[in-house]
Amino acid sequence: MLSSGKMIVFIIILKCLEIVRAERELVVISVATDKTDGYKRFERSCNIYGLPLRTLGMGQVWQGGDMNYPGGGWKVNLLKEEMEKLKDKKDTIVMFTDSYDVVIAAKKEAILAQYDKFGANIVFGAENFCWPDASLKTKYPELKTGMRFLNSGGFIGPADTLYQMLIDGGEIKNTDDDQLFYTKIYLDEELKTRYKIMLDHKAELFQNLNGEQDNIELRFAGNEPFVQNLVYSSMPKVIHGNGPSKLFLSTLGNYLADSWNSEDGCLECWDSRLELQNLVETPKVVMAIYIEKPTPFMKEFWQKIDDLVYDKSSIDLFIHNGVEFHKTEVSNFVNDNTDKYHTIEVIGHEDKVKEWHVRNLAIQKCVDLKCDFLFVIDSDAHLDNAFALKLLVEQNRAVVAPMLIRPYTAWSNFWGSLSSDGYYARSFDYMEIVTNNRRGLWNVPFVSSCYLISGTIIHDKSTRPSYVHKLLDPDMALAANIRSKDIFLHVTNRLNFGHMVNNEDFQTSHLHNELWEMERNRYDWELRYLHQNYSSSLEADTKLDMPCPDVYWFPMFTEKFSDQFVEEAENFGKWSDGSNEDKRLDGGYEAVPTRDIHMNQIGFDEEWLYLLDFYVRPLQESVFVGYFHKPPRSLMNFMVRYRPDEQPFLKPHHDSSTYTINVALNRVGVDYEGGGCRFLRYDCQVTETKIGWMFMHPGRLTHYHEGLYTTKGTRYIMISFVDP
Repeated sequence: MLSSGKMIVFIIILKCLEIVRAERELVVISVATDKTDGYKRFERSCNIYGLPLRTLGMGQVWQGGDMNYPGGGWKVNLLKEEMEKLKDKKDTIVMFTDSYDVVIAAKKEAILAQYDKFGANIVFGAENFCWPDASLKTKYPELKTGMRFLNSGGFIGPADTLYQMLIDGGEIKNTDDDQLFYTKIYLDEELKTRYKIMLDHKAELFQNLNGEQDNIELRFAGNEPFVQNLVYSSMPKVIHGNGPSKLFLSTLGNYLADSWNSEDGCLECWDSRLELQNLVETPKVVMAIYIEKPTPFMKEFWQKIDDLVYDKSSIDLFIHNGVEFHKTEVSNFVNDNTDKYHTIEVIGHEDKVKEWHVRNLAIQKCVDLKCDFLFVIDSDAHLDNAFALKLLVEQNRAVVAPMLIRPYTAWSNFWGSLSSDGYYARSFDYMEIVTNNRRGLWNVPFVSSCYLISGTIIHDKSTRPSYVHKLLDPDMALAANIRSKDIFLHVTNRLNFGHMVNNEDFQTSHLHNELWEMERNRYDWELRYLHQNYSSSLEADTKLDMPCPDVYWFPMFTEKFSDQFVEEAENFGKWSDGSNEDKRLDGGYEAVPTRDIHMNQIGFDEEWLYLLDFYVRPLQESVFVGYFHKPPRSLMNFMVRYRPDEQPFLKPHHDSSTYTINVALNRVGVDYEGGGCRFLRYDCQVTETKIGWMFMHPGRLTHYHEGLYTTKGTRYIMISFVDP
């Protein structure tokens, strides 16, 4: 047991050591020649944690060779020069890291505490690949656990010791390999021992991501994100996206260094933002609209373009319509808006310009006009948020896309990651983002359909985007070219911006083609065609209209649906003659004939059966409780036409159905007079029908009924005999 005097001395020594440690300076040194997005991310992470950063080589021409191959010796020589200035600072700890592909994830205190635990002077990061000289693999000590090989993307040690190690390592050419330089020092037992060099085998300080993606997980301590190495249960402080792991670093970097947390959401979103109202002039925008394939719901698309809140005199509109089907509507939009925009240029399908070329023409137009931004919108992108353009401009990123999804699916206009061959892969947070469980600004490898490109990268020839890259399609080529210049592509879901339509298999052989889109584009189909009060009929506290016993009335379709549905039938034009002879039916005989068109005649039978199942069946189950049949079966789905000079009425009859639906497709008192339905058993009639409304009643036994006389005009109804 220590005497009280010795104990006091021991405590004083410990306190002195704490003071010494507290007084130690930690300097981060890196090499970068350009302030790329990768460098800015690295610099930001240093600033967030209050780490002084010295960047060597900034503004100079890179002299370290092609870094896709062994090279980078210039980094060593720059560091030697810098360490000459620091060699006498014994209380300075220097941490050297790469910059473009590194994120710092801890404060000085945590970094130094971990460094002290190693009990070494100089600590290098480690990885599982022996690079660049695989023949040196056998010279490394064998390990029972841990990463075996040196990685020079991050190392730390006292300034004086590092300086002497660099000198003793000998000369290196600028184009020689920096990692090989440090590897030879480490494998030299005399130097390794002299400078007490060790590797961070378990990624306790330096995490090199190449080959380790499956072993890394982003976790949260309370609200704060951190990286966990699952193999070693370590929490590395410096994250290095070496080799092909840079995209994984980008995903992690969306969270680390106070970029995003679960309480405050996106913190980085507010960095470098613009406020349009504070600018002297409204930024000039080239808005490039591309119609590369037949696309549904273009009427709504053009309306949303027109609704964008932005000074249109500051917009030069560039339109490529590669589809003859859309020629008229493009012409109409241009004619109606010529005076709004600064200029409008249209390249039509008849010009036969390749997609990659016409997209590059918009970039060149931006160059020629000295635009501030290029705003690309494909025809499948619907900007429901009228402030979308303004918000993207204010976000002030090199490339930023509003997140758009195909409703009710996980299909979006961005990829969270890439596969090894450069195609789609799902990042660990993709579903959290597309479902808006996490909102923010996300660095991703690919965006499409709608995005804003800053003029700053367009006007610089070294960073100018292009839609040509090997044999990739234009969107993938653009993303690959941008990524290769260390420019980040962002997607934002800070707010709801809009959605995408599915134009993969849009058929244009009908008069009103969107009528057929209820499955592929249910969201847009419902907005256009489903009655706005449809869902209210399914609410528990709604009192339903029942004009006659067990006859229920529901708001079903919009007037637009009704009008276009009738027009579609009339465009087909082959109405039956109203006689008992009907070759369309099995047996060729109809006991209670009408003038009608069957849905299978206009290619709408499957679509109508979908409507019966998806929209009608829930209503039936809510009013005729206990009857369930999914999907409903209906062999008779037909539109009926009543006219005084053709067939003005229908005699009393029972329907061959469990229940029948009857949808009014035009306006009583406007399009026709008279008409309606009378239920004889109850001496009750429905005459004041409403366009788009459906009444439903039992078919057999109880609801014997007749069609009342249409005295003037033409009456249209849609009938289904459900579950015969």
